[in-house]
Amino acid sequence: MVQPRFVRPTKSSPSSNSGESNSSNLYVANCGPAVGLSHDAIAAVFAAFGKVNGVYAADESGVRIIISFADPCSAKSALEALNGRPCPDLKGRSLHIRYSVLQLPSETQVNDCVPVSLVDSELNIPGLFLLPDFVSVEEEQQLLAAVDARPWIGLAKRRVQHYGYEFCYGTRNVDTKKRLGELPSFVSPILERISLFPNLDNDPSCLDLDQLTVNEYPSGVGLSPHIDTHSAFEDCIFSLSLAGPCIMEFRRYSVSTWKASSADAEKSGDSSCIKKALYLPPRSILLLSGEARHAWNHYIPHHKIDKVKDKVIRRSSRRVSFTLRKVRNHPCRCKYPQYCDSQQQM
Repeated sequence: MVQPRFVRPTKSSPSSNSGESNSSNLYVANCGPAVGLSHDAIAAVFAAFGKVNGVYAADESGVRIIISFADPCSAKSALEALNGRPCPDLKGRSLHIRYSVLQLPSETQVNDCVPVSLVDSELNIPGLFLLPDFVSVEEEQQLLAAVDARPWIGLAKRRVQHYGYEFCYGTRNVDTKKRLGELPSFVSPILERISLFPNLDNDPSCLDLDQLTVNEYPSGVGLSPHIDTHSAFEDCIFSLSLAGPCIMEFRRYSVSTWKASSADAEKSGDSSCIKKALYLPPRSILLLSGEARHAWNHYIPHHKIDKVKDKVIRRSSRRVSFTLRKVRNHPCRCKYPQYCDSQQQM
């Protein structure tokens, strides 16, 4: 069965105004698989307003969906009841809802693709560096074996492990009073090699990395756009890719995004952000520092297949990332206050 194709409503769309009830299809932002809400769970909530024909992904973000009702009256009732309000049955998330339009197959256009670069210099983002082959194939297998021998924590779509400090996804921060202990010995060679990382002109104390999050992404699972909370971590963030490749997209918004997801930034009218993308091969390590760390959202599209230059690359059955950071014990004083929770709260 072919999935219906919808497009995001625009200001010029006849059904984009939240006061018009000429569509049975709703565009809903800030909910979806990427935030732990399955399509079945979402359908159950919206079914209270009428028959739901289907729930579909609005794009590849995992946080925007289309609800297709059997009739416009049901869509109108749902929009009026849920738009802009926290929904207790959807983890308390505030939904941003507009009408959407079903496109006929003949009208469907190919989605705009962000060109994917193979080297960091093509992106021209200050503070972003990618080193291929940071570990060998043998070291990669040893690291994977080490984490697979330890317990995983199951999230909605992926599994994680935390070392040093636990990362709290609800607050997007760490509790500095609850230290888990030293980082495991299997990352010691990585830490030693990081100390020799080129292009580092940061305070040496920022490289005293003390927090590790290991993520396992099954094929097709990505990561929602976000900036790592400024008050939580110091300037340098390292991410080592193992077992499989991915595309990482970088987005620069002009409005503040520290309180909410980029879906909210787009809702505020900043949908025309700058977008750039980089291919992360297995065994490569990515450094985000300076502007790249503090001002650019990073995002992994929820794809099973990625287009890189003229090649189509199928993602492997799993990708494992090691994200290494230094927990911050003082307010952030970066040069990007519009994205900084420390400076926004002053």
